[in-house]
Amino acid sequence: MKTSVPHLILYSTIFTLHFNYFSLALNQEGLVLQKMKLSLADPTGSLSGWSDRDATPCNWTGVACNRRGSVASVVLSGASLYGSFPVSLCRLHSLEKLSLLNNSINSSLPLSISSCRNLVYLDLSQNMFVGPIPASLSDLHFLRYLNLEGNTFSGEIPSTFGKFKQLETLILTENLLTGTIPAALGNITTLKKLVLAYNPFSPGRLAPELGNLTNLEELWLSYCHLVGPIPDSFGRLSRLKNFDVTCNELTGPIPSQISQMKSIVQMELYNNSLSGPLPAGWSNLTELRRFDASTNRLTGMIPNELCELPLESLNLFENQLVGSIPESIAKSPNLYELKLFKNRLVGPLPSELGKNSPLQILDVSYNTLSGELPEFLCHNGALEDFVIFDNAFSGTIPTNLGKCTSLQRVRMKENRFSGEVPAEFWGLPHVYLLELVGNAFSGNISNLIGGAKNLSTLEISKNKFSGSIPNEIGLLDILILFSADGNELSGEIPSTIVNLRQLGTLDLSNNDLSGGLPTGIQSMKMLNELNLANNRLSGRIPDEIGNLAVLNYLDLSRNNFSGEIPGSLQNLKLNKLNLSDNMLSGDIPPLFANSVYKDSFSGNPGLCVDNSCSRKHEAEKGKNRVFSWVLRSIFVISGIVFLVGIVWFLLKYKRLEKMKKGVTITKWTSFHKLGFSEFEISDCLKEANVIGRGASGKVYKVVLSNGETVAVKKLHERPKKD
Repeated sequence: MKTSVPHLILYSTIFTLHFNYFSLALNQEGLVLQKMKLSLADPTGSLSGWSDRDATPCNWTGVACNRRGSVASVVLSGASLYGSFPVSLCRLHSLEKLSLLNNSINSSLPLSISSCRNLVYLDLSQNMFVGPIPASLSDLHFLRYLNLEGNTFSGEIPSTFGKFKQLETLILTENLLTGTIPAALGNITTLKKLVLAYNPFSPGRLAPELGNLTNLEELWLSYCHLVGPIPDSFGRLSRLKNFDVTCNELTGPIPSQISQMKSIVQMELYNNSLSGPLPAGWSNLTELRRFDASTNRLTGMIPNELCELPLESLNLFENQLVGSIPESIAKSPNLYELKLFKNRLVGPLPSELGKNSPLQILDVSYNTLSGELPEFLCHNGALEDFVIFDNAFSGTIPTNLGKCTSLQRVRMKENRFSGEVPAEFWGLPHVYLLELVGNAFSGNISNLIGGAKNLSTLEISKNKFSGSIPNEIGLLDILILFSADGNELSGEIPSTIVNLRQLGTLDLSNNDLSGGLPTGIQSMKMLNELNLANNRLSGRIPDEIGNLAVLNYLDLSRNNFSGEIPGSLQNLKLNKLNLSDNMLSGDIPPLFANSVYKDSFSGNPGLCVDNSCSRKHEAEKGKNRVFSWVLRSIFVISGIVFLVGIVWFLLKYKRLEKMKKGVTITKWTSFHKLGFSEFEISDCLKEANVIGRGASGKVYKVVLSNGETVAVKKLHERPKKD
């Protein structure tokens, strides 16, 4: 069906009349706002309630009017609007407040922004503005609040900003501003808040002119590439409450003039190259609650007058401070954070530390502190982070600390602690990191450890812990790392350890553990490192280890494992394999039969390489066949010799019988023909002429006088009868 041209003209005329009818009902400022609405995309329908049927826009979303009925405020924060900046809003002559915070406006800010002459408050933060900041903004003489944070404005801060007459807040953080921070900003004496952090400014000094901002309460200049010293003129900022110049390249000493900042509450000097000792005059800063001068090059001692202030947080870590921690810090009723790690501090912790305040965080690691731990550290039940490793602390863990259920992170490694760990300490419910490595702790691991449900890292290596590992270790569902090497643990590895499905590292080496590996080890799917070296473990290496897909470190050396190496180990991608010094036998799997693993199997006399066990077996079978053939041959030859000997003996015996029938002369008998005398025979019966012996006597060789040789047997003399 086709619509005729006259019909189309009619419909168009009716629509136009309808629109104009309702447009006449909306005042001029409403039309301006409608034009703004048409210039922006509104994917979430934030402006859908702006109706042409209303007489004024004063009840529209985000719009507010003054007493005269004129639009004084447009606040459309977080409305998901995008498009160009609606400069048409400057036609609202009574507009004092404009906020387009947290949208997606993606254009430059036009110079014509200066036509919004009555603006007092302008917030365009968290958008996508590009290009330079218009110098014409300083023409907004009534402007008190300007926030352009979180955009991509580039170029320099206009020096014309020094012309602002009433500006109190200037926020330009997180943009792409370059150049240096202009000294002209020191002319805006009305400023209370100057925030320029996180911009890639060119390296530049802090302008001493900023010391003229005597009404300033907040100065935030982090990550601004600042160099050189902190100007002495900053001592004039007597109303300053928050001073933050962290993460720059400031040098030189902290000026003593900071003691004139009598309103200062928070001073952040972290991560610069400030040097020299902490200045005097801290007792003047009675409002100071948080002081951070960490990661600098500060020297000397921690001033006692600084610690006498009612501080909430004191951070001086990563410097070159010496001496002891002042006892006065323990008297602060507000102290919740004390971080002094990586210095050269000596002596004990303050004896009453934690007694008078809700101490939450204590980190004094990497010093040379000594002595026993104070008993009040968790007196108020707030301690969460307890980090004291790499010192020379001694003694035992205080009983009260063992009951500190608020603890979350405990790092006590590399000290000189001894004695037994309190049983309750093992089962603290919120601890996720427990590190006791490198001390002289003794006693057993308490079965209360099953209550440490939040524990993910348990490191107790290089101590003197003894006894068995409790079965309750298997209740730690989220345990990721368990290292207990270098202790005196005994007994079997508990079967419940296979319940640790999240465990990535298990190191129980250098103990006195016995028995075999627990069954079901294949369920430990996240196991990446398994080290059980130097124990008394025995039995076979389970084939299931080959199912641990992410295992890349396996050390079972110096144990009593026997049997064959599972072929399934070839399924693993191992960076480290050590099965040396066991009682393994059989062939080494082909994948490991190369020089890369030559030391992985030493000390196992029964192991063979490249199926040499099979070849050795065949060779031994061949040797056995030869040996049995030789042995049979010997038996056959021996039998023949034995038979020949019997025949020879019989023949000899018959011959001797015949000789017995010869002549007998008194005691002498000679088996020969007659023709010799008895005396001729008897003279030759000497031992030298013996040629044989028989059962009845000796046989002699006799040479007769006629030259003939005869054999003569001398019979044994028989006993005479009565």
